Amino acid sequence: MIAAAVALSAVLWHFGSGLRPVPGLAFLAPLPVLLLAGRVSPAVAFVSGTVAWLTGELQMWTYLTNTLEQPAPFTVALLGGSAAVFGGLVTLTGILLTRGRPAAATLALPAGWTAFEFVVSLTSSTGAWWSIAYAQADVRPLIQSASLTGVWGITFLILLAPAAIAVLVHPAVTAAQRLRIASATAVVAVGVAAFGAWRLATEPQRETVRVGLVAVAQPPDFVPVDTPEGRDMVTRAVAEIDRLADQGARVVVLPEKSWRADESTLPLLADPLTEVAARRDIHVIAGLVLTRTGETINAAIDFPSRTVYAKHYLIPGLEDEFAAGTAYRQVPGEPWSLTVCFDLDHPALVRANRNLGSTMLLVPALDFTDDYWLHSRMAVLRGIESGLAIARAPQLGELVASDARGHILASARTDTSRTTTVLATIPQPSAPTLYARFGDWFGWIAIALFAITLIGAAWPHTRARGTEVPKDPIGKRISLAP
Repeated sequence: MIAAAVALSAVLWHFGSGLRPVPGLAFLAPLPVLLLAGRVSPAVAFVSGTVAWLTGELQMWTYLTNTLEQPAPFTVALLGGSAAVFGGLVTLTGILLTRGRPAAATLALPAGWTAFEFVVSLTSSTGAWWSIAYAQADVRPLIQSASLTGVWGITFLILLAPAAIAVLVHPAVTAAQRLRIASATAVVAVGVAAFGAWRLATEPQRETVRVGLVAVAQPPDFVPVDTPEGRDMVTRAVAEIDRLADQGARVVVLPEKSWRADESTLPLLADPLTEVAARRDIHVIAGLVLTRTGETINAAIDFPSRTVYAKHYLIPGLEDEFAAGTAYRQVPGEPWSLTVCFDLDHPALVRANRNLGSTMLLVPALDFTDDYWLHSRMAVLRGIESGLAIARAPQLGELVASDARGHILASARTDTSRTTTVLATIPQPSAPTLYARFGDWFGWIAIALFAITLIGAAWPHTRARGTEVPKDPIGKRISLAP
């Protein structure tokens, strides 16, 4: 029975998380090992939870070590550490059940794991990249809750459901306790569903902006703009910009690091893009590797203004050659902010842009083919969190234009072997969300709730006189709290 529960949980995590998860499976993945909690020893519960999570998430090893080129010790720490945390939370659930504290047992996993994800986002260079919330990015009513709580609320909801079920069917839980837990969980579920439906049904009709996203065919490496290949890319990019302008585009976004230039060669790119932007009365956002004044930045530049934004958050190992930016940049005269790819894995940067008055992020990006879905949906969720439209143009990924409610308005897979474009009409939001205003309040609530569950586990337990102690299905006697 134990082996079957671990295997089933591992399979559900494998398909319910990762680079292209199946929506809904993450709600079920913890349940098999949670059903063991309180019925087996703490050591068995810990091993069961740890092995189930680690087996399900080993699919990320190749992506992290080969694709992202992260050091093996980092990957071991991330996968092994998160597995140990999950196993510990399963164990804590069981301890709270055997101590007769079902309410705390219901909260242990959702609060503990949400707190873990939140702390990792604050202390790691990966930001909010490591979260199971993105697995539900296609479940639009559910993800509207991110506008209140950020992704932390979604993580909490995913794990609350299986934790509540496991507690409700545990033999040590009384009928009165079951009623209270079931009622509270149902209120949360109904409230989340109602809020999501209301938010999707009450989208205001606001000003719209026609946005073009372009990924021009190119060699696999960053192309020096002063080479024949670089000049040819510029010519083809201008042709695509003209074509999108003919269809009403007001702004066109090109991918991250499409060219490499320095102060002497930059005019070979800047002059043609300035000319077409001025002639068509539009804005063009180009991503390039730019060396100037002795340092190299991962830049997004607006034309015709030539406003330069330097990427703030750089991928460790892959982007060590770059200097990180610190300034925020908007397109002159427009409420549109410039960002670059990995910046959108950090909710605080997106919130800051929203609170500076931005209504849309223009995002040159560069993905890794395999992560086309996951990384684009992270960006979409950032838009829901803070109330922003997203126009993201990655090479080796998926062009995605989305509104502040998470509707995908246009999308297309990209590859260096071909030129791909999309055009979308994107509504502009009117006001920041609660999350944009108050930030990670729910992350701190999760930490507080988890602390309460730890106190419940450590608090001395006494049983009321005359209370009958039931047996569980495999014969272990379990005590009940009064």
